[in-house]
Amino acid sequence: MSGPTLNRVVADFTAEATGDKKIRLKDLRGSNVVIYFYPKDNTPGCTTEGQDFRDLHGKFKRQKAVVLGVSKDSIASHERFRDKQEFPFDLLSDPDEKLCKQFDVIKEKSMYGKKYMGVERSTFLIDSAGKLKREWRKVKVKGHAQEVLDAVKEINA
Repeated sequence: MSGPTLNRVVADFTAEATGDKKIRLKDLRGSNVVIYFYPKDNTPGCTTEGQDFRDLHGKFKRQKAVVLGVSKDSIASHERFRDKQEFPFDLLSDPDEKLCKQFDVIKEKSMYGKKYMGVERSTFLIDSAGKLKREWRKVKVKGHAQEVLDAVKEINA
């Protein structure tokens, strides 16, 4: 699987989200959409990344951008994580890895010498017409949310 292609419309999807919602990509047309994939709720890097998107959320909104976080965690876990961190955006649950596979973010990882398949921290920027404009793979958290915001501003200019 290769994931979405730059400057092409991203295939529609529907996913369960926090706040007892179902989010459908097609319904977000007219807005820029930032989808960030992260490994696990309540872990240090994932918490920091979410906090950075939270802290810049007002600026994303002014750029007509919807921010969505995605991991394989359950909705219940997402609700606790979102409430604890006061995230003003929704988190999508992908327990069957459907979205992860669509965006090709399941990669071989290694921890303490053991290899396993897991979510590679990745972010995708989709414009208001539904086309993929930017992707970031193997994301380093520090400064990432600001970099994504700058890219949103660029496509709005």
